Amino acid sequence: MTGDPFASGDHFRSGFVALLGRPNVGKSTLVNRLVDRKVSIVSDKPQTTRNQIRAVLTTDAAQAVFIDTPGIHRPRTRLGERLNRQALDTLGEVDAVCFMIDATAPVGPGDTFIAEHVQEVRTPTVVVVNKVDVASPAQIAAQLEAVQELGEFEAFVPLSARTGDGVGLLVDQLMGHLPEGPRYYPEGVVTDHPEAFVAAEIVREKLLEVTREELPHSIAVVVDDIEERDNDVLAISAVVLVERSSQKAIVIGKGGEMIKRVGTKARQELEVLFGTKVFLETRVKVERDWQRRDHALDRLGF
Repeated sequence: MTGDPFASGDHFRSGFVALLGRPNVGKSTLVNRLVDRKVSIVSDKPQTTRNQIRAVLTTDAAQAVFIDTPGIHRPRTRLGERLNRQALDTLGEVDAVCFMIDATAPVGPGDTFIAEHVQEVRTPTVVVVNKVDVASPAQIAAQLEAVQELGEFEAFVPLSARTGDGVGLLVDQLMGHLPEGPRYYPEGVVTDHPEAFVAAEIVREKLLEVTREELPHSIAVVVDDIEERDNDVLAISAVVLVERSSQKAIVIGKGGEMIKRVGTKARQELEVLFGTKVFLETRVKVERDWQRRDHALDRLGF
Protein backbone atom coordinates (compact mmCIF):
# COMPACT_ATOMS: atom_id res chain seq x y z
CA MET A 1 0.00 0.00 0.00
CA THR A 2 2.90 2.31 0.76
CA GLY A 3 6.59 2.70 0.16
CA ASP A 4 9.19 2.55 2.92
CA PRO A 5 9.94 6.17 3.87
CA PHE A 6 10.20 5.10 7.51
CA ALA A 7 12.74 2.32 6.93
CA SER A 8 16.32 2.71 8.11
CA GLY A 9 18.68 0.17 6.60
CA ASP A 10 17.58 -3.33 7.55
CA HIS A 11 15.76 -2.21 10.71
CA PHE A 12 12.18 -3.42 10.95
CA ARG A 13 9.50 -1.40 12.73
CA SER A 14 6.49 -2.90 14.46
CA GLY A 15 3.88 -1.94 17.01
CA PHE A 16 0.28 -1.37 17.93
CA VAL A 17 -2.00 1.45 16.79
CA ALA A 18 -5.33 2.30 18.46
CA LEU A 19 -8.19 3.80 16.47
CA LEU A 20 -10.25 6.13 18.63
CA GLY A 21 -13.26 8.27 17.85
CA ARG A 22 -16.91 8.91 18.48
CA PRO A 23 -19.47 6.37 17.20
CA ASN A 24 -19.97 6.32 13.44
CA VAL A 25 -16.78 8.19 12.48
CA GLY A 26 -15.74 5.23 10.29
CA LYS A 27 -13.20 3.34 12.41
CA SER A 28 -14.32 -0.11 11.28
CA THR A 29 -14.43 0.97 7.64
CA LEU A 30 -10.88 2.30 7.94
CA VAL A 31 -9.62 -0.91 9.57
CA ASN A 32 -11.04 -2.98 6.73
CA ARG A 33 -9.56 -0.59 4.16
CA LEU A 34 -6.11 -0.72 5.78
CA VAL A 35 -5.80 -4.49 5.44
CA ASP A 36 -7.95 -4.75 2.29
CA ARG A 37 -10.18 -7.32 3.93
CA LYS A 38 -13.25 -7.34 6.15
CA VAL A 39 -12.14 -7.94 9.73
CA SER A 40 -14.53 -5.55 11.49
CA ILE A 41 -18.28 -5.33 10.93
CA VAL A 42 -19.72 -2.09 9.60
CA SER A 43 -23.10 -0.55 10.37
CA ASP A 44 -24.71 2.87 10.43
CA LYS A 45 -25.95 2.06 13.94
CA PRO A 46 -23.91 3.69 16.76
CA GLN A 47 -21.62 1.55 18.96
CA THR A 48 -21.49 -1.32 16.50
CA THR A 49 -17.99 -2.35 17.59
CA ARG A 50 -18.06 -4.00 21.03
CA ASN A 51 -14.71 -5.77 21.17
CA GLN A 52 -11.20 -4.74 20.29
CA ILE A 53 -10.76 -5.83 16.69
CA ARG A 54 -7.15 -6.48 15.70
CA ALA A 55 -6.12 -6.06 12.07
CA VAL A 56 -2.56 -6.62 10.88
CA LEU A 57 -0.87 -4.65 8.10
CA THR A 58 2.58 -5.89 7.05
CA THR A 59 4.92 -4.19 4.59
CA ASP A 60 8.54 -4.98 3.71
CA ALA A 61 9.77 -2.60 6.42
CA ALA A 62 7.10 -2.59 9.12
CA GLN A 63 4.13 -4.29 10.72
CA ALA A 64 1.29 -2.40 12.38
CA VAL A 65 -1.38 -4.09 14.47
CA PHE A 66 -4.46 -1.85 14.33
CA ILE A 67 -6.94 -2.03 17.20
CA ASP A 68 -10.47 -0.93 16.33
CA THR A 69 -11.94 0.21 19.64
CA PRO A 70 -15.62 0.74 20.53
CA GLY A 71 -16.89 4.24 19.84
CA ILE A 72 -16.59 6.44 22.92
CA HIS A 73 -20.00 7.74 23.95
CA ARG A 74 -22.18 8.77 26.90
CA PRO A 75 -22.97 5.37 28.47
CA ARG A 76 -26.49 4.41 29.54
CA THR A 77 -25.79 0.82 30.63
CA ARG A 78 -23.06 -1.25 32.26
CA LEU A 79 -22.15 -2.44 28.78
CA GLY A 80 -21.65 1.15 27.64
CA GLU A 81 -19.43 1.87 30.65
CA ARG A 82 -17.29 -1.17 29.90
CA LEU A 83 -16.96 -0.27 26.22
CA ASN A 84 -15.76 3.24 27.07
CA ARG A 85 -13.26 1.90 29.59
CA GLN A 86 -12.03 -0.67 27.09
CA ALA A 87 -11.38 2.01 24.48
CA LEU A 88 -9.64 4.46 26.83
CA ASP A 89 -7.53 1.80 28.54
CA THR A 90 -5.99 1.02 25.16
CA LEU A 91 -4.28 4.42 25.05
CA GLY A 92 -1.50 3.52 27.46
CA GLU A 93 -0.75 0.20 25.79
CA VAL A 94 -0.12 1.22 22.17
CA ASP A 95 2.71 2.84 20.23
CA ALA A 96 0.55 5.27 18.27
CA VAL A 97 -3.02 6.54 18.17
CA CYS A 98 -5.22 7.31 15.20
CA PHE A 99 -7.82 9.82 16.43
CA MET A 100 -10.70 9.98 13.97
CA ILE A 101 -13.25 12.75 13.51
CA ASP A 102 -16.06 13.13 11.01
CA ALA A 103 -15.58 15.78 8.31
CA THR A 104 -19.36 16.17 8.01
CA ALA A 105 -20.14 16.71 11.72
CA PRO A 106 -19.03 19.58 13.96
CA VAL A 107 -16.29 18.89 16.50
CA GLY A 108 -18.18 18.38 19.76
CA PRO A 109 -17.85 17.46 23.43
CA GLY A 110 -17.20 13.82 22.56
CA ASP A 111 -14.18 14.75 20.43
CA THR A 112 -12.92 17.05 23.20
CA PHE A 113 -13.30 14.26 25.76
CA ILE A 114 -11.22 11.87 23.63
CA ALA A 115 -8.58 14.52 22.87
CA GLU A 116 -8.11 15.24 26.58
CA HIS A 117 -7.40 11.59 27.32
CA VAL A 118 -5.03 11.30 24.36
CA GLN A 119 -3.06 14.32 25.60
CA GLU A 120 -2.73 12.76 29.06
CA VAL A 121 -0.83 9.68 27.86
CA ARG A 122 1.38 11.52 25.34
CA THR A 123 1.22 8.66 22.87
CA PRO A 124 2.09 9.88 19.33
CA THR A 125 -1.26 10.75 17.75
CA VAL A 126 -2.28 11.30 14.14
CA VAL A 127 -5.65 12.99 13.62
CA VAL A 128 -7.77 11.65 10.76
CA VAL A 129 -10.52 13.76 9.25
CA ASN A 130 -12.66 11.06 7.63
CA LYS A 131 -15.43 11.13 5.02
CA VAL A 132 -13.81 13.75 2.79
CA ASP A 133 -15.55 12.09 -0.16
CA VAL A 134 -18.90 13.46 1.06
CA ALA A 135 -17.72 16.69 2.72
CA SER A 136 -17.21 20.03 1.02
CA PRO A 137 -13.76 21.67 0.96
CA ALA A 138 -15.10 24.27 3.38
CA GLN A 139 -16.22 21.56 5.82
CA ILE A 140 -12.85 19.82 5.64
CA ALA A 141 -10.96 23.07 6.23
CA ALA A 142 -13.21 23.94 9.16
CA GLN A 143 -12.68 20.54 10.76
CA LEU A 144 -8.92 20.72 10.37
CA GLU A 145 -8.93 24.13 12.00
CA ALA A 146 -11.27 23.05 14.81
CA VAL A 147 -9.37 19.90 15.73
CA GLN A 148 -6.10 21.82 16.04
CA GLU A 149 -7.71 23.62 18.98
CA LEU A 150 -8.06 20.31 20.84
CA GLY A 151 -4.35 19.83 21.52
CA GLU A 152 -0.97 19.07 20.00
CA PHE A 153 -0.83 16.22 17.52
CA GLU A 154 1.87 14.78 15.26
CA ALA A 155 -0.06 15.11 11.99
CA PHE A 156 -3.46 15.73 10.41
CA VAL A 157 -4.62 13.52 7.54
CA PRO A 158 -7.85 14.13 5.58
CA LEU A 159 -9.02 10.89 3.97
CA SER A 160 -11.92 8.72 2.89
CA ALA A 161 -11.98 5.29 4.49
CA ARG A 162 -14.74 4.35 2.05
CA THR A 163 -12.81 5.11 -1.15
CA GLY A 164 -9.26 4.75 0.18
CA ASP A 165 -8.23 8.28 -0.82
CA GLY A 166 -5.52 9.48 1.57
CA VAL A 167 -5.12 6.14 3.38
CA GLY A 168 -1.59 5.60 2.02
CA LEU A 169 -0.46 8.88 3.58
CA LEU A 170 -1.96 7.84 6.91
CA VAL A 171 -0.09 4.53 6.84
CA ASP A 172 3.20 6.33 6.19
CA GLN A 173 2.55 8.67 9.11
CA LEU A 174 1.63 5.91 11.56
CA MET A 175 4.39 3.51 10.56
CA GLY A 176 6.90 6.28 11.15
CA HIS A 177 5.94 6.39 14.82
CA LEU A 178 6.44 2.67 15.45
CA PRO A 179 9.59 1.52 17.26
CA GLU A 180 12.01 -1.06 15.94
CA GLY A 181 10.66 -4.50 16.71
CA PRO A 182 9.80 -8.02 15.52
CA ARG A 183 7.09 -9.31 13.25
CA TYR A 184 4.30 -10.18 15.66
CA TYR A 185 2.35 -12.08 13.00
CA PRO A 186 3.46 -14.14 9.99
CA GLU A 187 3.16 -12.75 6.48
CA GLY A 188 -0.42 -13.00 5.20
CA VAL A 189 -2.14 -12.82 8.60
CA VAL A 190 -4.63 -9.93 8.71
CA THR A 191 -6.45 -10.67 11.99
CA ASP A 192 -5.94 -12.82 15.07
CA HIS A 193 -9.60 -13.46 15.78
CA PRO A 194 -10.80 -17.08 15.66
CA GLU A 195 -13.47 -18.25 13.23
CA ALA A 196 -16.13 -18.38 15.95
CA PHE A 197 -15.66 -14.69 16.76
CA VAL A 198 -15.77 -13.69 13.09
CA ALA A 199 -18.92 -15.76 12.50
CA ALA A 200 -20.70 -14.21 15.50
CA GLU A 201 -19.83 -10.70 14.35
CA ILE A 202 -21.06 -11.32 10.80
CA VAL A 203 -24.39 -12.64 12.09
CA ARG A 204 -24.71 -9.57 14.32
CA GLU A 205 -23.93 -7.27 11.40
CA LYS A 206 -26.72 -8.81 9.32
CA LEU A 207 -29.12 -8.48 12.25
CA LEU A 208 -28.27 -4.78 12.48
CA GLU A 209 -29.01 -4.43 8.78
CA VAL A 210 -32.51 -5.88 8.91
CA THR A 211 -33.92 -5.22 12.39
CA ARG A 212 -35.67 -2.10 13.61
CA GLU A 213 -34.01 0.87 15.30
CA GLU A 214 -34.85 -0.12 18.89
CA LEU A 215 -33.02 -3.44 18.70
CA PRO A 216 -29.29 -2.91 17.95
CA HIS A 217 -28.00 -2.45 21.50
CA SER A 218 -30.16 -5.29 22.81
CA ILE A 219 -28.67 -7.88 20.44
CA ALA A 220 -25.68 -10.09 21.14
CA VAL A 221 -24.53 -13.14 19.19
CA VAL A 222 -22.62 -16.12 20.56
CA VAL A 223 -21.29 -19.01 18.47
CA ASP A 224 -21.53 -22.04 20.74
CA ASP A 225 -20.25 -24.64 18.27
CA ILE A 226 -18.20 -24.65 15.08
CA GLU A 227 -16.83 -27.76 13.37
CA GLU A 228 -15.52 -28.94 10.02
CA ARG A 229 -17.56 -31.83 8.65
CA ASP A 230 -16.35 -34.62 6.38
CA ASN A 231 -18.04 -33.13 3.31
CA ASP A 232 -15.92 -29.93 3.52
CA VAL A 233 -18.74 -27.99 5.17
CA LEU A 234 -18.12 -25.69 8.11
CA ALA A 235 -21.05 -26.13 10.51
CA ILE A 236 -21.74 -23.12 12.74
CA SER A 237 -24.30 -22.93 15.54
CA ALA A 238 -25.09 -19.38 16.68
CA VAL A 239 -27.33 -18.07 19.45
CA VAL A 240 -28.88 -14.62 19.13
CA LEU A 241 -29.49 -13.05 22.53
CA VAL A 242 -32.13 -10.39 23.09
CA GLU A 243 -33.40 -8.80 26.30
CA ARG A 244 -37.17 -9.23 25.97
CA SER A 245 -39.69 -11.63 24.47
CA SER A 246 -41.06 -8.88 22.24
CA GLN A 247 -37.59 -8.48 20.76
CA LYS A 248 -37.34 -12.21 20.16
CA ALA A 249 -40.54 -12.04 18.10
CA ILE A 250 -39.10 -9.20 16.01
CA VAL A 251 -35.83 -11.04 15.33
CA ILE A 252 -37.61 -14.26 14.35
CA GLY A 253 -40.20 -12.45 12.24
CA LYS A 254 -43.49 -13.73 10.88
CA GLY A 255 -43.13 -17.40 10.08
CA GLY A 256 -39.40 -17.16 10.83
CA GLU A 257 -38.88 -14.90 7.81
CA MET A 258 -36.55 -12.41 9.52
CA ILE A 259 -34.12 -14.87 11.07
CA LYS A 260 -34.02 -16.88 7.82
CA ARG A 261 -33.13 -13.73 5.89
CA VAL A 262 -30.38 -12.92 8.39
CA GLY A 263 -29.05 -16.46 8.22
CA THR A 264 -28.92 -16.46 4.41
CA LYS A 265 -27.08 -13.13 4.24
CA ALA A 266 -24.62 -14.18 6.95
CA ARG A 267 -23.98 -17.60 5.40
CA GLN A 268 -23.24 -16.10 1.99
CA GLU A 269 -20.67 -13.71 3.43
CA LEU A 270 -19.09 -16.34 5.67
CA GLU A 271 -18.59 -18.66 2.70
CA VAL A 272 -16.66 -15.92 0.92
CA LEU A 273 -14.57 -15.11 4.02
CA PHE A 274 -13.78 -18.73 4.93
CA GLY A 275 -13.54 -20.06 1.37
CA THR A 276 -15.75 -23.07 2.05
CA LYS A 277 -19.39 -24.11 2.24
CA VAL A 278 -21.09 -23.08 5.47
CA PHE A 279 -24.06 -24.59 7.27
CA LEU A 280 -25.36 -21.94 9.66
CA GLU A 281 -27.90 -22.66 12.39
CA THR A 282 -29.28 -19.67 14.32
CA ARG A 283 -31.42 -19.74 17.45
CA VAL A 284 -32.93 -16.82 19.37
CA LYS A 285 -32.88 -16.73 23.17
CA VAL A 286 -34.08 -14.17 25.73
CA GLU A 287 -31.34 -13.11 28.20
CA ARG A 288 -33.14 -10.47 30.25
CA ASP A 289 -31.30 -7.15 30.64
CA TRP A 290 -27.99 -8.77 29.71
CA GLN A 291 -26.26 -5.47 28.97
CA ARG A 292 -27.07 -4.17 32.46
CA ARG A 293 -25.87 -7.21 34.45
CA ASP A 294 -22.19 -7.67 35.26
CA HIS A 295 -22.49 -11.45 35.43
CA ALA A 296 -23.99 -11.64 31.96
CA LEU A 297 -21.39 -9.24 30.54
CA ASP A 298 -18.58 -11.32 32.06
CA ARG A 299 -19.99 -14.50 30.55
CA LEU A 300 -20.32 -12.84 27.13
CA GLY A 301 -16.72 -11.63 27.22
CA PHE A 302 -17.21 -7.89 27.64
